Amino acid sequence: MSLVSAFVPVWILTAIGYAACRWGLLGEAAASVLGRFVFHLAMPSALFLALSRMPLSGFAGRSLLAFGMSTAAVVGFGWVGASRLFGRTPGERPIWGMAAGYVNSANLGIPIATQVLGNVSFLAEVVLLQVLVVTPVILVALDRHSDPAGRVRVGRIASLPVRNPVILASLLGVACSATGLHLPSAAGAPLTLLSGAAVPAALVALGASLHRTTPSRAEPTEPGEPGEPGELGGLGGLGGLGELAVITALKLVAQPVIAYAAGLALHLSGPQLLAVVVCAGLPTAQNTFIFGQEYGVGEAVANRAVVATTTLSLATLAATAALLG
Repeated sequence: MSLVSAFVPVWILTAIGYAACRWGLLGEAAASVLGRFVFHLAMPSALFLALSRMPLSGFAGRSLLAFGMSTAAVVGFGWVGASRLFGRTPGERPIWGMAAGYVNSANLGIPIATQVLGNVSFLAEVVLLQVLVVTPVILVALDRHSDPAGRVRVGRIASLPVRNPVILASLLGVACSATGLHLPSAAGAPLTLLSGAAVPAALVALGASLHRTTPSRAEPTEPGEPGEPGELGGLGGLGGLGELAVITALKLVAQPVIAYAAGLALHLSGPQLLAVVVCAGLPTAQNTFIFGQEYGVGEAVANRAVVATTTLSLATLAATAALLG
């Protein structure tokens, strides 16, 4: 399988979603309905099954640390830069950071890891890190800012794993893996069917959202307007194009470069370094759009980031494989 073939299904399904919405086949609420289906049903099923079958021992500690350092640096910079460079609101910053540093480790990560690295062992560790560490941080921040008063309510945050299907499914999957518990076939079969719909439904929802003329909830139309605190006028004046360029550069250039530097500092071997840099250079995950849509923040920047980084990452990943492989 060539590297290009890993991207073809993503482009096709996204295009199908766009065309179906443009031709009126799915109705005006298609993106919203599909997004909620993915967030509440399909994605939790996929995460539970994947994590319940994933061994929790034998982690490559230094490699995962190098990847984690690159993720923390880029997500953190994006989180802060969304406000300082483009005047994004506190509620939008988590989505901005996620767009800059949360990698597509599922539908693109698996075929790319198989093609470039020869196995998916390290990618499985990346999945665990993102699901168990990065995702809860993002969702806690989004949940906090969904409160009308912006209050930090300890009880609400503590109950997030119960209220949020993504976190709950992830925790249950890890618990099943740790205890060796296996679901009976009567329970596992429906979850398997639902999990199979997660990636295609998310991509169709993404494509449908690209046709929509306005987001499902109001978003700032002129980020970086002069006079906003902490805004840098030159970048802010570029609007959406400037945001997209910065996010793309962070995701496809800065994150793999930081991962490479961290890997060298941690004395990783050649194969380990290649695995870390390739995984760090994966494009933005479509979960970014799904989360933004669910919480009504940053939808536009999220879907543009997913499409742009997915398209351009074919070239950057090929270059990475050629230089380090």
